[in-house]
Amino acid sequence: MQQQSSVGTRSLSASRAEMSEILMPNDTNNLGRALGGRILEWMDVCGAIAGRRFAERQVVTASMDHVDFLAPIDVGDVVTVEAYVFDTGRTSMDIKVDVTAERPSEGDRRETITSFFTFVALDDDEKPIPVPDLVCDSQEERELRDAALQKRREHRAALAEEFE
Repeated sequence: MQQQSSVGTRSLSASRAEMSEILMPNDTNNLGRALGGRILEWMDVCGAIAGRRFAERQVVTASMDHVDFLAPIDVGDVVTVEAYVFDTGRTSMDIKVDVTAERPSEGDRRETITSFFTFVALDDDEKPIPVPDLVCDSQEERELRDAALQKRREHRAALAEEFE
């Protein structure tokens, strides 16, 4: 994206959001594993929090890109959803959302789902409004941004090859 906005800058760390839930039986399928739709809902909410923190405005989901289900989440697991803005356009923000699951009693923590969301900031009339430009204040932030940009490029390239 990398288009300039006229509303200043915000750091990647200003957008970071994290939320945790225990996967309960009502959120599982008949195998005792997470319903994909429930986890996607949690990812959307966490992404929206990251976008709102970054834009300091109301945001709406514009797209969800390439969801990778890497490992199952079992009933009773602690599910943590983390999100941050890694790129911006004029009115939009690209947000990386990752989900981990853990069994604290067993010391087990694993990556389970990853995706990219795009959110658009809205003004008081619910019209798109410019967002700040993204700045990375530390080497860690630059590495997070660069890794997310690279992974998204790889996903898009693989998708383009699939349709050739």
